[in-house]
Amino acid sequence: MGKKPAYRLVWTTTFERTAVKFLKKHHELVETFEKTLMRLEDDPHDPKLRLHALQGQHAGKHAVRLTYEYRIVLVLKITAKEIFLLDVGSHDDVYQ
Repeated sequence: MGKKPAYRLVWTTTFERTAVKFLKKHHELVETFEKTLMRLEDDPHDPKLRLHALQGQHAGKHAVRLTYEYRIVLVLKITAKEIFLLDVGSHDDVYQ
C-alpha cells in the first residue's frame, strides 16, 4: 500500500479545461505533467518544482515549473493542506 499524499490537489473547472486542451496539444508532456502533480501532492516545496510566488495581478498565487517553457499556476493553502490548481500553459499564457 502506497503512502498517503501530504496535500490534496483541487482541480478547478478552469484547470480541468486547460489541462485537457494542454495535454491534447502536448502529448509528450503527459508523463511530466503526472509526475509534477505527484510531487505537488507529496511536497510542494520540492526543489525540482521550482515553486515561486507570483506578483502583480497574480499576487497570492504560486507557480511551479512543468518544463522550461510551461508552468502550472496554483494557490497553496498550506494550513488546510490543499493545493488549488488554476491553470497550465506556456509562461506567457498563464501569466496574462
